[in-house]
Amino acid sequence: MTGYLLRRLAGALVVLLVLSAVVYTIFYLTPGNPALLACGKGCTPDHLKVVEAQMGVDQPIWVQYWHFLQGLLAGRDFSAGPTVDHCPAPCLGYSFQTDEPVLALLFDRLPVTLSLTLGSLVIWLVVGVAAGVVSALRRGRTADRLVTVTTLAGMSAPTFLVGILLLMLVCAYLRWLPFPSYVPLHEDPAAWATNLVLPWVTLAIVQAAVYTRITRTSILETLAEDHIRTGRAYGLTERSIVGRHALRSALTPLVTLVALDLGALLGGAAITESVFGLPGLGQLLVDSVRVVDLPVVVGLTLLSGFFIVLANAVADLLYAVADPRVSLGEDRLGRRGA
Repeated sequence: MTGYLLRRLAGALVVLLVLSAVVYTIFYLTPGNPALLACGKGCTPDHLKVVEAQMGVDQPIWVQYWHFLQGLLAGRDFSAGPTVDHCPAPCLGYSFQTDEPVLALLFDRLPVTLSLTLGSLVIWLVVGVAAGVVSALRRGRTADRLVTVTTLAGMSAPTFLVGILLLMLVCAYLRWLPFPSYVPLHEDPAAWATNLVLPWVTLAIVQAAVYTRITRTSILETLAEDHIRTGRAYGLTERSIVGRHALRSALTPLVTLVALDLGALLGGAAITESVFGLPGLGQLLVDSVRVVDLPVVVGLTLLSGFFIVLANAVADLLYAVADPRVSLGEDRLGRRGA
């Protein structure tokens, strides 16, 4: 287990290093000068040179990237006129637009995205797995057709359209809920949940439809296998077959899917956050890309990559729980497991 974790840690560091290099290269090749935006309307050529030097964008890309890596590992000094600010490691730099530390910006927005993602995860898992089981056990019947039509509609519906329709129906027409505005959990748990109901449902609709289809397919495939027929021949009840065998086998592909979806969404559910005006990582990413705020974009990319790598490592650990045939260590012949 220790060797497995060390290998995953080394792999994660390589992935994050490549990610940061790719983002730096893309932004270097993209037209637009962030110093010109920061300089303002009355910017003169001399003032522009000063701003470029302060932001560090007047240096070659490899120098900029090397300074970024230095900041991550050992901290970095930033010159702001006569004063020098020290950014301690791990330093992601300062925002070009707000001049705030990128790490502080990310930690400030992270609770919003965590609240949105984890709440919707509970909804789409419960609804998706339950609907998939019902659809599989009622194959060809009215309930199966109804679930199939509903999931197709859910998978086809754009997230922004679902969010806008829910806002118009629930908040503007029926007035059952107020227009969402994020309230921290520790300040008012009831207001926190009330304001996040619609964003949770919006984000969960498409995901639940996908999980319903996968659960249905996995359970139908498992129910057709020989060991299920053998179990029935030995007199096992249908509840035991579905609950202990079919559903457990269906969980294996779902674990991988949850890891990928959760890791990606923790990096920012940009569309949902933009529709409901939630100040999360997704909205921060959209704003930063629009104004070419490179340090924030790189920080968000690394954070998103970290979540994806972490979620996949946890998924591999859960594989061993869901399926005892999966091994994370090395067997006696030295072959490595998943």
